[in-house]
Amino acid sequence: MIVLGSNSDISLAFIEKVLKEGQRFPMMYLFTSNVDKTMKLANHIEAKYDQKCEIIEFDLTKKNNYQTIEHIDSDLLFCASGFLGKNTEEGLYDIENTMKIVEINYSKLIFLINFFAKKMEAKGSGTIIALSSVAGERGRQSNFIYGSAKAGFTAYLAGLRNYLFHKKVHVMTVIPGFMDTEMTADIETPKPLTAQPDQAADIIYKAYKKKRNIVYVTFVWWGIMMIIRNIPEFIFKKLKM
Repeated sequence: MIVLGSNSDISLAFIEKVLKEGQRFPMMYLFTSNVDKTMKLANHIEAKYDQKCEIIEFDLTKKNNYQTIEHIDSDLLFCASGFLGKNTEEGLYDIENTMKIVEINYSKLIFLINFFAKKMEAKGSGTIIALSSVAGERGRQSNFIYGSAKAGFTAYLAGLRNYLFHKKVHVMTVIPGFMDTEMTADIETPKPLTAQPDQAADIIYKAYKKKRNIVYVTFVWWGIMMIIRNIPEFIFKKLKM
């Protein structure tokens, strides 16, 4: 199993869910830009589940040597890589902030997923599970840089799914709404609309087993975003969203 964004709360919850269900892998490859933190995760997995792990230091904001990961192969890739960055009011004209949001959520990330998608295509098997965001479904003034990167990522996953379907490789897009994770620790979110990582992991795992194409972690977000997507632009631009 290949995990991109290993230190996210959802990655940990999904890894535990998969292992509790009895799946084991020749190796679990944990991609991270924070090796020290991931070391604790790897030790936990190896001790609790007897699952071997290899930590791969890989920072999407830097130039990476893909030859160093040529040996990595698996039929399951889980991607929770993401960076929220500063919101629009704080970060709109901050070039470093904008570059980091775009690189981690889209531009550098799709090179990495493509690298493993090609291997799966060659074998004619595999599953790619990747987290996008409701923020990508319509640009809003509160976080449209992050949202635009996620919109591109959602479109990329849809196209990749369409392409790899004919190669016997499945691509599943996960759309979380509000999540109670470290990434959103500074954001006050409404509890009825906020999911816990364990809840998300259960839903994602069931969807993975059913080979779903798109899954909303909290289904109510499907309805919310359908309404938001259909608000006429001349009204939408006046809203403080």
